[in-house]
Amino acid sequence: MSIKPEWKICGTGKRQSPIDLTPKIARIVHNSTELLQTYYKPVEATLKNRGYDMMVSWEDDAGKIVINDTNYKLVQTHWHAPSEHFLNGQKMAMELHMVHKSEGHLAVIGVLFREGAPNAFISRIMDKINSIADVQGGEASIGTIDPREEFEWDLTKFYEYRGSLTTPPCTEDVMWTISNKVGTVSREQISAVVDARRGGYEANARPAQALYGRTVYLNEQTIASEH
Repeated sequence: MSIKPEWKICGTGKRQSPIDLTPKIARIVHNSTELLQTYYKPVEATLKNRGYDMMVSWEDDAGKIVINDTNYKLVQTHWHAPSEHFLNGQKMAMELHMVHKSEGHLAVIGVLFREGAPNAFISRIMDKINSIADVQGGEASIGTIDPREEFEWDLTKFYEYRGSLTTPPCTEDVMWTISNKVGTVSREQISAVVDARRGGYEANARPAQALYGRTVYLNEQTIASEH
């Protein structure tokens, strides 16, 4: 299978994502210099079926994260099923990506989910997911969404590393932050998100990529955040 010339780095890059996250490859740090702070606020949001995934975007400024004194504005969130990142050699049922941007640079927060109890946020919007499941490009208003509260994450312990987009063009300019706390999602919810994808995108998770000597941090910190 050939790769488009502009996507060449997908096959040749040395900082590709995702990777297998494990304490064995990580440097454990406490309150690292690259302190991550969250500043989110509730704003009206829209769900969109992009054909290859379901995406949540905010109509106005929903806030930002700050990493090492750099502001990254929240752009959108979407799901991959199964997960892209591995945790201790294990692929999870689903992975949420919260995409942030700062002058062309990206920072993505990832939250992993195993199959189990229903995820509260997906339960809240399940009827909206079903309403646009067969409509590529379809959109549905999902009301006011607070990014931090609705996605139930925990960033007191997390992995950090520098990697790439997990879809073409695989640009190697992404600061990844993956929560060490794994959430749960029900089989019905997984099926709903997967069923919404069509045309070969039913499994939209990229395999784990080689580390190539990169430093991975397992960071424990006291989170500074505001709403």
